[in-house]
Amino acid sequence: MTVNSKTSKSPINPQDVSSENMPSDVLTLQYMVKHLLGQVNNQAREVIDLKQQLEWLKRQLFGRKTEKINPNQRLLFEDMYDSLQAQLDAETPEDTVSDDKQNTNTTKRSTRKNTSRNNTNRNGRMPLPIDLPRVPEYLDPDLSKINDARCIGEDITEILEYIPAGFYVRKIIRRKYVSKQYTDKVFMASLPDLPIKGGRPGAGVIAYILTSKYCDHLPLYRLEDIFKRNGLHIARSTQCDWVKSGADLLEPIADELKRQILTSPKIHTDDTSIRVQDKTRTSLAKGYLWPYIDIHNNVYFDFTSKRNREGPGKILNNYKGIIQADAFNGYDDLFGEDKALEAGCWAHARRKFHEALGSDPKRANEMIALIAQLFSIEKKARDNNLNTDEIKALRQKLSKPLLNDKIKPLLDQWQITSSVLPNSLLGKAVTYAQNQWGALTCYLNDGVISIDNSLAERVIKLVALGRKNWLFAGSKSGARRMAVIYSLVASCKLCKIDPFVYFRDILDRINTHPASRISELVPYRWKDLYLPKIKMPSFKSATNQSA
Repeated sequence: MTVNSKTSKSPINPQDVSSENMPSDVLTLQYMVKHLLGQVNNQAREVIDLKQQLEWLKRQLFGRKTEKINPNQRLLFEDMYDSLQAQLDAETPEDTVSDDKQNTNTTKRSTRKNTSRNNTNRNGRMPLPIDLPRVPEYLDPDLSKINDARCIGEDITEILEYIPAGFYVRKIIRRKYVSKQYTDKVFMASLPDLPIKGGRPGAGVIAYILTSKYCDHLPLYRLEDIFKRNGLHIARSTQCDWVKSGADLLEPIADELKRQILTSPKIHTDDTSIRVQDKTRTSLAKGYLWPYIDIHNNVYFDFTSKRNREGPGKILNNYKGIIQADAFNGYDDLFGEDKALEAGCWAHARRKFHEALGSDPKRANEMIALIAQLFSIEKKARDNNLNTDEIKALRQKLSKPLLNDKIKPLLDQWQITSSVLPNSLLGKAVTYAQNQWGALTCYLNDGVISIDNSLAERVIKLVALGRKNWLFAGSKSGARRMAVIYSLVASCKLCKIDPFVYFRDILDRINTHPASRISELVPYRWKDLYLPKIKMPSFKSATNQSA
């Protein structure tokens, strides 16, 4: 088959040509070779991309999730770390260094003393907490076999035991009185305010259910079994009603959390998905919980049915502070002139280079080592309890040169060179860092901004652990109540408050607390105002009192 030059100008699909009718025209053959080479290259890139996806999925399923740098890989960049450490040491004031050394020496001496004291316990075990009650149990040898026996001392062994917590019935007895003057009138004290008017659960039971499900991740059917072991039958439907009543009582506090968060100079946010039953209860749809966290560790969760710009826009539309989030484009409308300032997350950027370790370990490790130096500088600031102005000065002196002189030129070089494919994992990591460069580096100019958004990620982990157990929300209204309770549980955890103690006290006082002072009941303020005055009842004292 002969094809002239005119025919060769028209495109020919090489797949339509067999060995029997191969064209002899040079231009046609060149076109076919170029076409086939392009297909081969595209397929090669696709194979590489699919292999990287497969490796990533295998790591997610079977590998380690940690993003800590491998100590063996760190040895490749030891000079870099030593240089940074020398700079950090030079930044530490002399009096701080001397104090650190003195504290270190004191700690070593106290550690030696504690170690020698604790060695009285077998195998060097730590002693049991001194505030736990001790129940003495005396054991004596058979004295009938010993003549003229007298006690010369004791050998004490402490064994940790557990007595199951139990339920008791709070029996409220209101005595009736009559007066000689008013014989037709009966005097009797009013019932104390209960969380559910006319209901049987006290604040302690509702607090226990809320804490068990939303803090300890126990679904209600497991709580139903726990109640049965204590001789109680409390159906899941009844528990759902109690959770609903508790969430309705706590909702004004969640609204106050939202109000206070929107006055904060910086807000961390993120999102995580949950499954929600539809109205027919026959299928599940996706819903989303969005946490918003301020500088006082207040947390507010909002529920939305979709993951789009309407979610954060509904809460942060008029906010003009700092929003620290990931690169989700749903936040884009919130940023700009006379709007909020976008702060990025170096943990997200670092994670993308971790994902590229399998395909390009040398360059990925080089960037991870540089990012690790940024986090080392932040650790130094935390260890020395620097204020925001001092943090900014430290970042300007150490972090800024590292970003501008090392990390940015390396990213530019990798983006320009053809050896890094744009669709490869390393290429995607480079593109992410380049596109987010302004948001990733704005923390240099403000000590309030964090280097990453790990705070929000730690908060949504609470939901991620829970959904593996309770699986889904029963309805959209149930998901909104879930958001209310998670707001308070997460706030308590960040403020280092026992959620059960908090819920028990709040549910006891919420019905009589003045609405104008609702700000006193958010966890970080409640901790200072009310927690020191609380004395939790013990099971033994409660049962003795009822007896």
